[in-house]
Amino acid sequence: MAGLKKKRRIQMIVVGMVLLAASSALIGYAMKDGIEFFRSPTQIAENRPGPNERFRVGGLVEVDSLVRGEGKAITFVVTDGNEMINVSFTGILPDLFGEGQGVVATGKLLGDTFVATEILAKHDENYMPKEVIDALKEQGIYEEPAES
Repeated sequence: MAGLKKKRRIQMIVVGMVLLAASSALIGYAMKDGIEFFRSPTQIAENRPGPNERFRVGGLVEVDSLVRGEGKAITFVVTDGNEMINVSFTGILPDLFGEGQGVVATGKLLGDTFVATEILAKHDENYMPKEVIDALKEQGIYEEPAES
């Protein structure tokens, strides 16, 4: 009788481990498209991501770099003070998007151009996404806005 209980306990442990491994694999598979890492233009230049890797790039929109193409096509340059990256976007830009302002773009790097599927811009005159502020502070070019 004791041998049967021990055998049943081992079977339950093995079944539990198999279920845990299967659920972990399913969670990882479900999240693979939902995880997007943030990179600055300098980080992209130092360590180029793969062609199918989806990530976010952020920095400041370079002044005089915004070019509107046909329809909703737009290109501009994002910089962190050290490096620059060309960004291409087809769609409607946020109302507060502008040159010299903070931006975070989500998409993939194709060749030397970042093809964005989503653009996030500042919300007011002092707001900049946290990732952009951190990257600019790391480069030593971020200054705290003056209190009004």
